[in-house]
Amino acid sequence: MNKRKERVLITGGAGFIGSHTADALVKKGYRIRILDNLMPPVHKNGKWPDYVRGKNYELIRGDVTNKATWQKALKGVQYVYHLAAFQDQMPEFSKFFSTNTLSTSFLYELLASGKFSVKKIIVVSTQFVYGDGQYKCIHGQKKVFYPELRTLSQFKKQKWEVLCPHGKRATFVPFQEDQKLMPTNSYGLSKIASENLALRLGKTYNIPTTIVRYSIVQGPRQSPYNLYSGALRIFTTQALTGGPIIVYEDGKQLRDFINIEDVVQANVLLLKDKRADFKIFNIGGGKGYSILEFSKIVQKIINPQARIVVPGLFRKTDTRHSVSDISRIKKLGWKPKNNPFKSVQDYGIWFKKNNFDTKKLIIPLSKLKKLGVVSDYK
Repeated sequence: MNKRKERVLITGGAGFIGSHTADALVKKGYRIRILDNLMPPVHKNGKWPDYVRGKNYELIRGDVTNKATWQKALKGVQYVYHLAAFQDQMPEFSKFFSTNTLSTSFLYELLASGKFSVKKIIVVSTQFVYGDGQYKCIHGQKKVFYPELRTLSQFKKQKWEVLCPHGKRATFVPFQEDQKLMPTNSYGLSKIASENLALRLGKTYNIPTTIVRYSIVQGPRQSPYNLYSGALRIFTTQALTGGPIIVYEDGKQLRDFINIEDVVQANVLLLKDKRADFKIFNIGGGKGYSILEFSKIVQKIINPQARIVVPGLFRKTDTRHSVSDISRIKKLGWKPKNNPFKSVQDYGIWFKKNNFDTKKLIIPLSKLKKLGVVSDYK
């Protein structure tokens, strides 16, 4: 079939990553169908955003937890990007599985019937399935171990680093696709279940499937209403309201940031590359930045007058370091070309252009503490 007649379904396609991927694919001649429920907090007004309306995309408003919706969305589709997911910091544990895992099971259940023409699926996951990942003990042969969550007692003593079995600071090892998975939250747990389901059923029913584990994706269209959007959204709103920019723990924790343009290029590459079938790929920026370092980038670009403070706050399920090894996908000819400076600059321009009410986007620390999202050492 000529690719100009091929149709791509993108679940969650009205969102940040999905919409950028749609824009890239339509330029390559694909027909785009977007399935999205337009639910808050990502879509505050429940309407199709301007960046997907008027682009000749087929728009279906519906929920991926509904089997009938999947049946409608899959008709005449050759490729699927399954990005729709529930992401939040709130302790709504059941919702992560009822959305993220159930939706994936519906997708493969319908395709196993043989009634649809899907050639390949790209299932989107996250680097946070790794949890704290693997560390090396500095004693003896530098034995690798997988730490459990840092304890509340440790946090309250402001001892932020992961410790080896001997009680000393251990050395972090960047995430590798084949390592043991130990997520710290329900989002990561639900994504592991989705990954396992997709790969096993994909192989069983001969449905080529690729899993992508994104690092922290940044750039324009990243929802300012979603608490899970991360440091860029939080620091930008804090900076634009005059600060302070609040950094958790001691600010030395490492994060792996990747620009949306690089993510889209990876998404497009993996769609038709058969070497990617039934494999898992980390999609990251290739370098770790400390949160304090990143806050200074936001301060410099968004508002140099905003203060940066490090008051010792923490989130109990946060990983200490999160940096991915991207050597596997680099072997397919992809590598990141952008850095956090571009991401912050582009996001700032987009944010200001849309005239968001920054004061309404700031969630008071008192509320976050009451909800159990943020704690302090006192």
